[in-house]
Amino acid sequence: MRTRTLMALLLLIPLSDALLLVVVAQYIDLVPTVALVVLTGLVGMLIVRAEGRHTLRSLQSKFAGGDLPTNEVMDGGLLIAAGAFLLTPGLVTDTIGFLLAIPVTRYPIREVLKRFVVKPYLDKRADGFVTGNVWTTGFPQGDFGPGGPGGSPGPSGGSNSGGSGNSSGGDGVYDADPDSYRFDGDGNDSK
Repeated sequence: MRTRTLMALLLLIPLSDALLLVVVAQYIDLVPTVALVVLTGLVGMLIVRAEGRHTLRSLQSKFAGGDLPTNEVMDGGLLIAAGAFLLTPGLVTDTIGFLLAIPVTRYPIREVLKRFVVKPYLDKRADGFVTGNVWTTGFPQGDFGPGGPGGSPGPSGGSNSGGSGNSSGGDGVYDADPDSYRFDGDGNDSK
């Protein structure tokens, strides 16, 4: 059912484009209509090019800062779609392309897509791990039994005899201070 609806919507765009071109050509004549379509396509491609460069610079700065560039990746995808719409001759497709290319309208579209498309898809694929079931207090119960790594029994309490970090009261959070370790260069790490 969803595929049929999507196909109908995708077929509706070129149909409405053709009808609008016929109506506009009746009012302003054929040559100005063709010139309008070509001009909107060229201006739109210049906007997509400029926004693509801006998005690429932002993506590089996010990578350099060690952050995940999720918004920039989505903007890149929306700009690719905008370029495809702007290359398709027609006024409706050019309007959709401009909406995806201009930042003022692209940002709300991106947020709607993240909320209603990306997050539900990722939640479905990862069983809720992406947005709801993230562990915030250390390891879950049962992963670190008496024979587990470091000899620590996990968040249920017990000794931390062989572990390298400091337990903070049996709440499952282990704090290891990276500054207290020294790397000798010969493969032996010491505290």
